[in-house]
Amino acid sequence: MSKRLEGKRAIVVGAGQTPGNTFGNGRAISVMFAREGAKVMLVDRRLDSAQETKAIIDQEGGQSFAFEADITQTDACRKIAETCVEIYGGIDILVNVVGVGGESTRRLEISEEEFDRIHGINMRAMMVVCKNVLPIMEKQQSGSVVNISSAAAVCDTNMLAYKVSKAGVNALTHYLAMRYAKFGVRANAIMMGLLETPMAVGDGSGRRGVSHEELVARRNSQVPLKGGMGTAWDTAYAVTFLVSDEAKFITGAILPVDGGQCAKIG
Repeated sequence: MSKRLEGKRAIVVGAGQTPGNTFGNGRAISVMFAREGAKVMLVDRRLDSAQETKAIIDQEGGQSFAFEADITQTDACRKIAETCVEIYGGIDILVNVVGVGGESTRRLEISEEEFDRIHGINMRAMMVVCKNVLPIMEKQQSGSVVNISSAAAVCDTNMLAYKVSKAGVNALTHYLAMRYAKFGVRANAIMMGLLETPMAVGDGSGRRGVSHEELVARRNSQVPLKGGMGTAWDTAYAVTFLVSDEAKFITGAILPVDGGQCAKIG
């Protein structure tokens, strides 16, 4: 690693992961940030999962601390920002990873309660985290935000609430980029395609009633680029670039990291 983030103070919201053998997005991003020299606040609603991420970083000699927070609670979002400033003295990087799907896939048969739940986590919570962190970056006159979106925002999917919420993440990111550009604060989003992560493949096979092997084969077949699905490390590399000084002239970008899925629709 080239220590591109040396001395940077980062918050990764969703730094734990669903149990599984492979790395999830939040854990991979957190580990890579630490490898690149950043000090990382590891936020997750499951403290034990954030601590597992911290243990990996500790083994590699990186700097981090785990913090438990349910970002659907407004007060918890405020405490995330306050705690990072208290411990690290400021906030240079914010990455919002948390997102859920899991809805019914039968047209408009999703319940209003499930629709609201998914939007509350994928959209409202992300906005509230930003609402508490961005004023600190504005005061510093610098900072970088990356929101994890999905190719589902523009590609076909049966998951209505998930699709609409991720389209909203793209819109939120554009709004932040334009409102905070004059303060030296950048905001970008990554539209992830099909990945082999614990949440997507581990949980997904159970929801769809198919074997793990069959689900992996199905998802691989939908990716244009040779090799099939990506991994959380593909997410981590893209995010690390966007928060680094190499991307200092990039803001408002909605970057597909999807093996060509979005390109199929033009």
